[in-house]
Amino acid sequence: MANIVTSSIHFSAGARQSMGFLACSEDGEPRPGLLVLQEFWGLNDHIKDVTNRFAAEGFVALAPDMYDGKVTTDATEARQLMMSMDQAVALQKLNGAIECLKANAQVAREKIGVVGFCMGGFLALNLGCHNKDVRAVTALYGRIPPNSVLENLTAPVLYVFGQQDHHLPAADVDRLEQFIARTGRTGGVLRYPQADHAFFNDTRKEVYREADAKDAWMKALAFLREHL
Repeated sequence: MANIVTSSIHFSAGARQSMGFLACSEDGEPRPGLLVLQEFWGLNDHIKDVTNRFAAEGFVALAPDMYDGKVTTDATEARQLMMSMDQAVALQKLNGAIECLKANAQVAREKIGVVGFCMGGFLALNLGCHNKDVRAVTALYGRIPPNSVLENLTAPVLYVFGQQDHHLPAADVDRLEQFIARTGRTGGVLRYPQADHAFFNDTRKEVYREADAKDAWMKALAFLREHL
């Protein structure tokens, strides 16, 4: 595996300038592009580490900064940052990040996906419903858009859920699974019976489940590789 190069980048999002963290191999070979979308804490070291991990697995990985530089470890502040985020502006930022990947000479521009965690899980699903350049969506325990929005989803979707998660209604996860089956979409729901919300985050020892996280990682990689 070639060395991974990381950089802070700026890209256009409508009339605004946005920033993000980019990780990719330095060998220059065309690779699938992947947006990596943050939890509600911000673009922190954990998300940068996950972005690096995806780059090491052969993706040009870009984590757009949804909070424009703000990062917190306080749950109340994180919730305020998430709630104050303008959804239209956020979607514009994500569309700009897709265009940034498409313009990157190392990206196979017909092979762009998105993966998101918690808040980023919702953003990943929502982006997949609004941008036809997205060819695969992987969402780990994010809020699920209503069916009227999901109707616009064309990309295959893998949704990952810990069944001890009390932040998200299990009925909504069932709704997504039923929607995928009823409409003949590609993908499905991956459930972990003993896992809580954010079980993938290895910096949160109170909820991290190593075996489940490793299994979800391998299955997410396999899903993204199959569809990108």
